[in-house]
Amino acid sequence: MALPPQPWPTGDVEQLEPLVARVLAPNASPFTYTGTQTYLVGTTDLAVIDAGPADDRHLAALIRAIAGREVTAIMCTHTHRDHSPAAAPLAEATGAPVVGCAPLVIETDQPRLDAAFDRSYAPDRVLEDGEAMAGRGWTLRAVHTPGHTSNHLCFALEESGALFTGDHVMGWSTSVVVPPDGDMGDYLSSLSALQERQDRVYYPAHGGPVEKPRQLVRGMIGHRRARERQIEKLLREEARAIEALVPVMYKGVDERLWPAASMSVYAHLLDMERRGTVARLGDVWTTS
Repeated sequence: MALPPQPWPTGDVEQLEPLVARVLAPNASPFTYTGTQTYLVGTTDLAVIDAGPADDRHLAALIRAIAGREVTAIMCTHTHRDHSPAAAPLAEATGAPVVGCAPLVIETDQPRLDAAFDRSYAPDRVLEDGEAMAGRGWTLRAVHTPGHTSNHLCFALEESGALFTGDHVMGWSTSVVVPPDGDMGDYLSSLSALQERQDRVYYPAHGGPVEKPRQLVRGMIGHRRARERQIEKLLREEARAIEALVPVMYKGVDERLWPAASMSVYAHLLDMERRGTVARLGDVWTTS
């Protein structure tokens, strides 16, 4: 998807609702859209969600946005390098603890479709599913949403019905699911769990607010299931390698995006293999 026209509000404080403000990092790319969005929750004391990349300009923008207020917690949804590296210097500047997802570093020789993992991430506290952090007038509860990464958390703001979705649900694109850590089965299960919730709005790390969250999630699940049916149909016709599936499935899509498509197809195949729908013989896949 093409980036929107500039100027973007990079470094500015945007007040989205009484308890929620947003600061956009200067790291726009084909995988981060206009950049990673850091959220400030609270009024007199704050939680900072996804402090963002290791960028001095973004750190300075966050310090300006905090404006001398107490920071109760710096909270991380997951440990890709566009999300968590600024947590440590922000903690040093504010004295706040780093809490949220568990540390995770996965190395792979496959083409990367997202940011690499942050090796420096060292939380003071890991939140389990359902655990909460609270300040004056706000409560953020962890919602475990594995799939994009196995350690991914969303954070539910109980006072307003908002859900901070990190990269699990984004406001501009579907989430990337890249094996070995990304897991399509977990991703779909997490989407189904979100669809059962009654959140009013999603605030993703990339892209605009999602005002009809359950409708979007339903569409995302439908899109993934349609891709799965497409794979199964093609493999019923003949056994194929991933390299033979992608040109058929993504006909008309810019070939520069085919490596990303290959990883998505691979994630689907691994999930289907686990459920006994497909099998592989070397590099070739077939229906079971």
